[in-house]
Amino acid sequence: MDPIIIAAATSLELSLLVRSIGAREVRRKKGFRDTYRGTVGGTTVLLAVTGIGKANTASALTALLERYTPRLLIDTGCAGAYGGSSLAVGDLAVASTEVYGDEGVLTPSGWESLEIIGIPQLERGGSRFFNEFPLALLPAERVVQLGAALGVPVRRGRFVTVSTCSGITARGDELSRRFNAICENMEGAVAAHLALRYGIDCLELRGISNMVEDRDLSGWNIPLAVERAQRFILKFLETCNDD
Repeated sequence: MDPIIIAAATSLELSLLVRSIGAREVRRKKGFRDTYRGTVGGTTVLLAVTGIGKANTASALTALLERYTPRLLIDTGCAGAYGGSSLAVGDLAVASTEVYGDEGVLTPSGWESLEIIGIPQLERGGSRFFNEFPLALLPAERVVQLGAALGVPVRRGRFVTVSTCSGITARGDELSRRFNAICENMEGAVAAHLALRYGIDCLELRGISNMVEDRDLSGWNIPLAVERAQRFILKFLETCNDD
């Protein structure tokens, strides 16, 4: 059976999953970072620590997707929630669409997306993709339904991937309005982009570690956010074996 790949930027964002499924480290191959292999039911699960940001994520996932054809790619970790998103620290969010928030052109009249340049980042099935990359519908719907069954609310919406985290309220509000988004992270658009390129389903589930506001680390709780995301993914993996 094809594996499920779960990727996150840091080991903290995968450590509970690694322990819970008894995953063992895979001997490193060219292009691989820290990767672990385990099983849930009869499904092989590969857990990959990609490193922070777009470049690290792109290189790590490309190495994996050139070797494996997963039934599902799950991108996880923490995220900062925008004001007005109805999210709070410790909540869970699942992506409907991922947006590259920085790529584009800054013009005298304001920011414009890559469409102004006219060169798409990906062409597939007659469609051209510039800044926005859709994620698979069915896995996201299953997450929302599972959350309802478990009494764990999961907010579904558009995510923004940035290179510079928004450390001021005004910037978060700007991105939220521009993209009609609920939260931001530093890797998710790459996972959605590569999944579309390789023709595989992608699910992105993140725990909210902080609100996007004038930076104040006293209100952050990364351990809570990543623990809740991983515990939920464990439950989700169990449902995958019911297929």
